[in-house]
Parts: sequence; C-alpha cells; structure tokens
Amino acid sequence: MIYLQIFWVFFVANIFGYGGGPAIIPLIQREVVVSFGWFSDAHFNEILAMGNALPGPIAPKIASYIGFNQAGVLGAFIGVFATVAPSLVLMISLMGVLKRHKDSPQVQRLSKYVRPTIAVLMFIITLQNFLWSWDNIGVVHLVVLTVASLLCIGRFKFHPVFVVIGALAYGAVFLAY
Repeated sequence: MIYLQIFWVFFVANIFGYGGGPAIIPLIQREVVVSFGWFSDAHFNEILAMGNALPGPIAPKIASYIGFNQAGVLGAFIGVFATVAPSLVLMISLMGVLKRHKDSPQVQRLSKYVRPTIAVLMFIITLQNFLWSWDNIGVVHLVVLTVASLLCIGRFKFHPVFVVIGALAYGAVFLAY
C-alpha cells in the first residue's frame, strides 16, 4: 500500500502542479505532512532546503528522499518515476505532433514566441536572485562572487560546475553564520 501512496502523492502533484518544481512543492507538502503524516513541517522544510542545495530539478530529489525514507530503494524509484511520468508521457505525445507539423506556420510562430518568453523568465529569476543577494549577503560579497564567476566562466573558460563549487566554498568560509 505504501508504494501506491508514494506513487499517488507525486503523480497527482505533477499532474495538477502546473509550473514545474516550485509549483508542486506545496501540493507535495500537504500530502506528506497533512494527509499521510510522514513528516512534520520542520522536517519537510529541511528536505526542501537540501533539495534546493543539490544540483538539478528539485521535484525528483524530494521524491527520491521521501520515497526512500518511507519504503527504501523501491520507494525512491517509484517516487521519482511518478514525478517524471506525467511530463514524460506528455512530451512523448507532443513530440510526435510537433514533428508531424514542424513546418506548419503555427508551430514556427509558437517556437518564435516561446524563445523570448523563456529568456525573459530567466532574466526575471536572475534579477530576483541578484536583488535577494544584494539584501542578504551584502554588496561586497555579491561583487566578489559576481566578478569571480564572470572571470572564471568568460575569461578562463571554467566549467560552470567548478564555479558553483567555488561559490559554495566561498560561502562556507565567508558567509557561514
């Protein structure tokens, strides 16, 4: 029964949670804290913080932790599968349609409008993170991290993973409180 519950929590959250990982987190929290009582609010917030700290999409990380905690390795697998299954099925279905109609003016126009929209959304997220950093870590640390990141990626061609690791190390040394 626990496997079905794990599947249900993550599958339903991903079906109804339009907007990606951040949009489904409240749905998952309600189910695992209120409906099933697997975790307290504080414990769920710790899971969320750890999921945000690790690279990659947050929903599968949360699903794997909760699934593993409740039902071991199989529970983790079921949680991750239930998280990606709705998107996987929808993408496979839509890719066939898009492939058949790729030369259609409507699909061309859709692609033309989606790219700048995504760019604007990414800019907004970047600006929000910049302003949050300005308020919370201070101008000096923000400038040091920004300049160092730009130099490492732009001038010295470091892989972004190493820049993230460097920023984490900087934060651990200079921003830990």
